[in-house]
Amino acid sequence: MAYDPDNIFARILRGEAPAIRVCEDADTLAFMDIMPQADGHVLIIPKEPAETLLDLSEEAARACIATTRRVAIAVRQALGQPGVYVAQMSGAAAGQTVPHCHFHVIPRGPDAAYRGHAAVKADPADLERTAARIRACLEP
Repeated sequence: MAYDPDNIFARILRGEAPAIRVCEDADTLAFMDIMPQADGHVLIIPKEPAETLLDLSEEAARACIATTRRVAIAVRQALGQPGVYVAQMSGAAAGQTVPHCHFHVIPRGPDAAYRGHAAVKADPADLERTAARIRACLEP
C-alpha cells in the first residue's frame, strides 16, 4: 500500500492540522494525543513518510526511539507515575488507526485512570497544561 500524504499526522507535520507540540527536532515530532488513554499520553512520529515501522528507514527508526525514550523519561517525571507504557502498532490488523508510523508513550501507575484507544477526546486546555509540564521536564 502506498503512503497516504493526506493522513492526519502528515497534515500535522505540514502545519495544516493543529497539534499540541511537546518537542521537535530535525527528524521527529512529539505531540499530545487528542484522545489520550491516560493523562500525559504523547505520540512520537517520524518526519519521514512511512506508514508503519516496517516501512521506516533505520535512521528514522533510530531517531524515533531516541525521541521516544527522551519523552518517556519526561512523561514519567512530569506525571509522577512509576512507569510508562510504550507502544507501536504496525498495520490495521495490529490496531494502528493512523497510517503514519508512530509511537505511544502512556504513563502508568496503580492509581491512574485508563481509557480505550481513541475513545474520548480531551479538553485542549487540559492537554496544553499537561504538555507544559512535560516540556519542563525534557532534558536539553
